[in-house]
Amino acid sequence: MTVRTAELLMALLMGVFSIYLMVKSTELPIGWIDEEGPGGGTWPFWLATIMLISCGGILYNWFRKKGPIATSNKTYIEAHVLGDVAAVAGALIVTVALFSFIGVYGALPLFLIFYIRFMGKHSWKLTAALTVGVPVVTFYFFEIILKIILPKGVTEPLFLPLYKMFL
Repeated sequence: MTVRTAELLMALLMGVFSIYLMVKSTELPIGWIDEEGPGGGTWPFWLATIMLISCGGILYNWFRKKGPIATSNKTYIEAHVLGDVAAVAGALIVTVALFSFIGVYGALPLFLIFYIRFMGKHSWKLTAALTVGVPVVTFYFFEIILKIILPKGVTEPLFLPLYKMFL
């Protein structure tokens, strides 16, 4: 399969998936709810809309053969790369599976350590900074600003003081 063909297939697949997500997310409120914040379907709906628009742009470039990817006849993926893709996919599956046990804020740092340090071979300093920083930003963004409670599993008691401070 060529890069050009893969781009077309992915744009079509992601476009269909975007439409599905947009329809599914309207089962929940997609507007602002007074004294609560955005409805449960707001973020999925608008992110899927942006994704659909992006797919439209990719298809536009593909049909016009505009840009290096839309004209590339190179092989899409080399055999030796499939191992890395499989490792990351497996790590993501394990990460999501861990959400109910150790929560998002326990599983996310484990994934980041694996991905940044071992897959990306970056320094421990960068790994530590991102492993601490990303969950902190995620917590404040979802739990404090948007008031969307993410699963915490056995780590939930650790968050009670933060809830008392911010909520």
